[in-house]
Amino acid sequence: MSRAEMDKLGWDSCDIILITGDAYIDHPSFGMALVGRLLEAQGYRVGIISQPDWTSVEPFRALGKPNLYWGITAGNMDSMVNRYTADRKIRSDDAYTPNGEPNKRPDRAVTVYCQRAREAFPGVPVIAGSIEASLRRIAHYDYWSDKVRRSVLFESKADLVIFGNAERALVDVTKRIAAGENIKNIRDLRGTAFLVPHGWLPDAEWSVHNSTRVDVPGRIDKQPNPYAMALEDPNQCALDNAAPEPVAKPIVIMTREQRQAAAREKAAKTVVRLPSFETVSEDPVMYAHASRVFHLESNPGNARALVQQHGDRDVWLNPPPLPLAMDEMDGVYDLNYARAPHPSYGKAHIPAWEMIRYSVNIMRGCFGGCTFCSITEHEGRIIQSRSEPSILREIELIRDTTKNFAGTITDLGGPTANMYRLACKEKKIEETCRRLSCVYPTICSNLGTDHSKLISLYRKARAIPGIKKILIGSGLRYDLAVRSPEYVKELVTHHVGGLLKIAPEHTEEGTLSKMMKPGIGAYDEFKALFDKYSKEAGKKQYLIPYFIAAHPGSTDEDMLNLALWLKKNNFHLDQVQTFTPTPMAMATTMYHSGKNPLHKVDENSEIVNTAKSGKTRKLHKAFLRYYDPENWPVLREGLRRMGRADLIGNSDRHLVPATGGGDEAASAPRQDRQGPPPGGLPKGRVIEVAPKRGARGAERGVPVRGERRNERVPATTPFIAPPSKVKASILSTIKTKPKAGRK
Repeated sequence: MSRAEMDKLGWDSCDIILITGDAYIDHPSFGMALVGRLLEAQGYRVGIISQPDWTSVEPFRALGKPNLYWGITAGNMDSMVNRYTADRKIRSDDAYTPNGEPNKRPDRAVTVYCQRAREAFPGVPVIAGSIEASLRRIAHYDYWSDKVRRSVLFESKADLVIFGNAERALVDVTKRIAAGENIKNIRDLRGTAFLVPHGWLPDAEWSVHNSTRVDVPGRIDKQPNPYAMALEDPNQCALDNAAPEPVAKPIVIMTREQRQAAAREKAAKTVVRLPSFETVSEDPVMYAHASRVFHLESNPGNARALVQQHGDRDVWLNPPPLPLAMDEMDGVYDLNYARAPHPSYGKAHIPAWEMIRYSVNIMRGCFGGCTFCSITEHEGRIIQSRSEPSILREIELIRDTTKNFAGTITDLGGPTANMYRLACKEKKIEETCRRLSCVYPTICSNLGTDHSKLISLYRKARAIPGIKKILIGSGLRYDLAVRSPEYVKELVTHHVGGLLKIAPEHTEEGTLSKMMKPGIGAYDEFKALFDKYSKEAGKKQYLIPYFIAAHPGSTDEDMLNLALWLKKNNFHLDQVQTFTPTPMAMATTMYHSGKNPLHKVDENSEIVNTAKSGKTRKLHKAFLRYYDPENWPVLREGLRRMGRADLIGNSDRHLVPATGGGDEAASAPRQDRQGPPPGGLPKGRVIEVAPKRGARGAERGVPVRGERRNERVPATTPFIAPPSKVKASILSTIKTKPKAGRK
């Protein structure tokens, strides 16, 4: 937005100015648009500064001084995940920038933007939000600096952080500031974090529980003998004898409902004190303990406030926001979005926009609890779904207003495609549950797994006139899908465009237990249904599995077994992912502390070994692409070190050839590197599936799986041992139409 646009609207100033690290796209999948339209609907004048030059304060003064506050976000993705690969190398592009240009946002953008906004107009309140601020609201391990950093509130100097599903808190805080209330006094909103003096409590009725009352770490002090006749210290004994008689209180017999109500009332006035920043930054065991307690206090139905000391001040976190009801979700997504990039970008190519322009977000949240994923820390475990009419209206809007729409909706999804309208069977059970996952180690008996409402939505969506195809592009939770064979049949028959993405992530139980993912048997069960219904529909369709290398708990042997499974099943993966520790994720806790926060943590509890050295991480990644000649030297060295040289050779039972690949391939004569390779190993992959790098917006767009990048198989594969008879991958047999040039 510019001053010229303000003049056209007749505005002399903005009530709120939002700053984002993304290009401005007025679409509900982009958090800045969602927030802007929500506040506009409340009657406020909202200005947006997109990707400002942070090296100067002047771009932050472009729209003048905001009347109420600054709203700061790094964008749909964490700026560090957006800018760096899993190997901490700077990426060459940015999907949220016109023409994919890199370096349009600073590292730790929330902190930098907050500081510049404060410099531009001192005294104006600063509120930070979105995924980056949300995941840094307490002391957290930072992979890129390899240390525990303080809460983002300290580094950014923001007055308030709004985390999670922020709509209610955002509207409330805006109304209260507009009414003249000082932001320093707004301390009672769910889903907010702020700094207070050490020891501060809202009022005298509040009590403080040490985190050890939630989960006991380390050594437990010996309890005193309750039958001791006298105290050993006579002075203390004398003091005790001089104490006044305790006041007798009558015993009150309460019903179960009364006890539960009393417990809820007490919890509402209780704050759990986490170990301080100074403690967790030096003691990995206490860091893991704090992480475990944090996640145990994440259910909005029973979560208590949390507090963590940082020096002479405390970071205070109110309980997470309550999930939006269906009509509230509809209200957010039915706002008057332009559904297009800002006109100032002209015909610039914005990859994230092009990826989601024909897709519809139908839900938020995820109850899977995968430890490497940040969705639950941000959006929560309770699914929030839109109504059928709201979703169908958006499909019709895409059909009628989106340029170049050819009749295909590319996705009806969200964090997980098939969790739409799934919930706990009993609201009371949901509100008291403290499980970290509804589907691990097994699917909870209280979880509804009926997919009939989603099936109904699919059928009504594809029946809309002008809609030729509805595809499902979001990842699928296949262990849930097999509970509803009718859903799998509906999906496979009508909504798969040849390829379907699913994420087993690994095959080995030791690693899967650290991920909180189901065993590979669930994949086999889903694949059997997928193949059966594809055959019945007369279609050749394929599953595209995702796997993670170097995840905490994954050993060299685990990765080798995964590679052998891939070879046995004839998979040649184009998209590979190396684990990236993102702030506050439980797998990140394992990576940093070497402890498993899924269970009670102490000095002697389970040790989680993790690949941290560049050499080991490179080996683990190479196992996922065992067929790539560039990886053969690394794999040969690794296999010999592991005592598995028996897998090096030139027959079908070997994993890698005895010679060739790597530097030899690069230095080979040109004529040796042309033409189809011997043995029929596939050349370049014809499939390119762009990674979904958080294109669902601030409430959806989280770096859920670290780095998933297109890494194409080299166009030639020299030095393949002639005796080897390698079958072509099933994926290499798929023919795709060439991409049409952009208009």
